[in-house]
Amino acid sequence: MAKIVRFIIFQTAKFNFIILLTQITWTFLYFRFMAIKEYDVFVIGTGTAGKTVAFDCAAEGMKVAIADNREFGGTCANRGCDPKKVLVGVTEAVQLSENLKGNGIISVPKISWKDLQKFKSTFTNAVPASTEKKLKEAGIEMFHQSPKFLDENTLSVEGKTVNAKKIVIATGQKPMELKIPGREHLKVSDDFLELEELPESIVFVGAGYIGMEFAHIAARCGAKVTIVEFGPRPLAPFEADIVNHLTEVSEKIGIEFIFNAQVSEVEKLQKNVRVSYKKNGKIESVVTRMVFNTAGRVPSIDELDLEKGNVAFEKGGISVNGFLQNTTNKSVYACGDGSASGALPLTPTSSQEARIVSLNIRNGNHTKMDFPPVPSVVFTIPQIATIGLTEEEARKKGYDVVIEYKSVPKWFNTKRINEKVYAYKTIVDKKRNLILGAHLISHQAGEMINLFVLAMCGKLTPENLKAMIFAYPTWGNDIKGMV
Repeated sequence: MAKIVRFIIFQTAKFNFIILLTQITWTFLYFRFMAIKEYDVFVIGTGTAGKTVAFDCAAEGMKVAIADNREFGGTCANRGCDPKKVLVGVTEAVQLSENLKGNGIISVPKISWKDLQKFKSTFTNAVPASTEKKLKEAGIEMFHQSPKFLDENTLSVEGKTVNAKKIVIATGQKPMELKIPGREHLKVSDDFLELEELPESIVFVGAGYIGMEFAHIAARCGAKVTIVEFGPRPLAPFEADIVNHLTEVSEKIGIEFIFNAQVSEVEKLQKNVRVSYKKNGKIESVVTRMVFNTAGRVPSIDELDLEKGNVAFEKGGISVNGFLQNTTNKSVYACGDGSASGALPLTPTSSQEARIVSLNIRNGNHTKMDFPPVPSVVFTIPQIATIGLTEEEARKKGYDVVIEYKSVPKWFNTKRINEKVYAYKTIVDKKRNLILGAHLISHQAGEMINLFVLAMCGKLTPENLKAMIFAYPTWGNDIKGMV
């Protein structure tokens, strides 16, 4: 009898174990296969590039999802070029008043930093919700986390497993980390745009786009500004002769430059911060209230587990071919600032790359990246703008060039606003009589450079430009005298 009882107990336990094992197996299979979400296109990043691809593909009837680990809308609209330009607008008004003081202007207005930030917020606060609303209306599913690759077509996001026929990486860039002692005391551009109060003194580490633009804003709003730059001058990629004018203007408004200096340590004091740097073999330092890392930006791709997805990458971002398709994982495309396409990390190039990616996803790889000359502007006061080759680049490429370089502060458009700086440099290929490059510093350089875009893309000769009739007196009309 005891044997029978033991046998029954054993068989019951065995049966229960089999049931349990079956339940576990089915649960595993459900989450492994049944719970996997399937998409035609999964986009990582909700900035200019990512949104463009997502909307284009959704409009074609594709099942699309998009993910971002920050507020939706991307860098430019939330914490980049758009809010920065709002801050610049007020400083432009102050500088114009300064120029015309005594010539119709009685007093120069003062800037309220708090009111300026409040005004800026009217542009940025609505961006995330507005972006999500538009994505939802387009039928695009949203995730609020940075995905990680599991294999070439599979991602893990928000605890879910998703599979996509095509995956688009449009994660943009982030500030480059300075691996120095005390780096936790460094603030970044995001922090500057959200400052409730402007500190009495600021150090910017790096004199690129961001460092120069923010330095001009801060200096004109009353802060004592110092820029520590590794190189011998600001804005290394720009035409040196034009940058020299900007350096002089910057120094006149109180910006102090420390060139050929490598920051070695940041130390938090009781109220201030000490920034130590190596220059000419010696360690020196400057004490300030706040220090910002503006030394450059790098692709924001390190959280994606790219190796698991067989996604090749390099220093400049996701490795891509002419179709903006990844070189090792053909299911992956990349566009925008996180792509190693060679294009300048600018909002217009991000938009263009996104259109190329969406076309290739929808129609197969038929459209290659072939950018026309791309303009670039630094929104200091005055602005500097560039397109095409610098003089040095043109000569290195072997062009026989005609160089036109002049400082023209007495031209009417500058004189009427009592501005002191206006200069240009144009590079023309002598053999073909075509413009190879144009470089400007002026109150409206950002708008003027667009006319050079038209001239270069349309392959207009200097004679073609001179024969055109522009409205006068306008800044655009001035370009006829620059070639």
